[in-house]
Amino acid sequence: MVKITPFEVERWMDRYETTPGVINIAETCCASISVDDLISLNTDKSAGSPLQLSKKLTYGDILGSEVLRQRVASLLNRDLNHYSPDLKPLNAENVIITQGAIAANFLVFYTLVGPGDHVISVYPTYQQLYSVPESLGAEVSLWKLKAENGYVPDVDELEGLVKANTKLLVLNNPNNPTGATIPTPTLQSILDFCSSRNITILSDEVYSPLFHSLPVSSSSSSTSTAPPSILSLSPSGTEKTCITISTGSTSKALALAGLRLGWIASRSTSLLRAVASARDYTAISVSQLDDQVASYALGPTVLPALLERNTDLARTNLALLTEFVEGKYSKVCSWVRPTAGTTALVQFRDLSKGGVLVDDAAFVLDVLDKTRVLFMPGSPCFGLGTEFKGCVRIGYACETEVLRRGLELLGQYVEEHLI
Repeated sequence: MVKITPFEVERWMDRYETTPGVINIAETCCASISVDDLISLNTDKSAGSPLQLSKKLTYGDILGSEVLRQRVASLLNRDLNHYSPDLKPLNAENVIITQGAIAANFLVFYTLVGPGDHVISVYPTYQQLYSVPESLGAEVSLWKLKAENGYVPDVDELEGLVKANTKLLVLNNPNNPTGATIPTPTLQSILDFCSSRNITILSDEVYSPLFHSLPVSSSSSSTSTAPPSILSLSPSGTEKTCITISTGSTSKALALAGLRLGWIASRSTSLLRAVASARDYTAISVSQLDDQVASYALGPTVLPALLERNTDLARTNLALLTEFVEGKYSKVCSWVRPTAGTTALVQFRDLSKGGVLVDDAAFVLDVLDKTRVLFMPGSPCFGLGTEFKGCVRIGYACETEVLRRGLELLGQYVEEHLI
């Protein structure tokens, strides 16, 4: 029997997010939108509905419609000409549609790793990215991200982690739970390292391209330092190459979690054939209705406005959270300020007890009980119960008024119990 480690953050969310009257600042998606909202964002006012209501609901295209797969490819190609103009643009043949990024990641692991293989995963990250390969029999080493480095991986540490049987390196960019971004030079160094050792790279890019708070490039007052997809980079002068894989979805950066639609993209046709073969055992196809709405959302007359809406929301809300953490409650809170995505890892201290770190699990439950404000504990959900003590993950890209009210009540709790 396969040993399945409990997926702590999902267990916590499932257990508490339906608490009556909950003020949910644990959710990690941009505030969700409706189909009507999507239509209102469309700059082509003559466009029809996203849903083709007269279309027969067959299984549809097994790997996803060509329109949707091409639009995912276009999303991933966004920085290709800047970083790797000699690389051929991705097209529909490079993309497989899945039931969310969680299914995409699972299929990659299910296809690639098993007993005798070694996997390196960044940490902290979404637990699936290290627990699933472990459940499949692989040995997993954690590439620990450090607050003092801004939670950016130190490539020099890879030499001490890699083994003769290392098959896969797992990235998460932007990172959940820290909101940190792996910059392009670091991504390039990782790619060059793996290329020289024939190690495949899986980059979970589910929060991309929500790079909302990066520093502006020194070479231009208007150009940000947002990294590209891993698929838009190529090795620097190495003879060997490695397979690179990107996974993503409509849930986080696109505010459409209810579609349950994600993707796997790669330039490796052999990898995609193997994934498609494995996928036959888990899904025949995705819902045609989901496919249609996702195609509409990723279309050229909708996507720019949708991303602008979500980016503005994240920036506005991060400013509120920054004032809480770095302003009024700076003696209680500490963090590395996020640069992207929708999540922040915030550490709390109890000044009434000499500044000791809070017991984050007990803290989360007590705040929920007394205020109905919900966020996630860092140690059980992201630290294997031993690390990130006193930390909580806050999802700040909810509706602004929800975040404002949640922080107001959390502030009252802090003043009554931690100061």
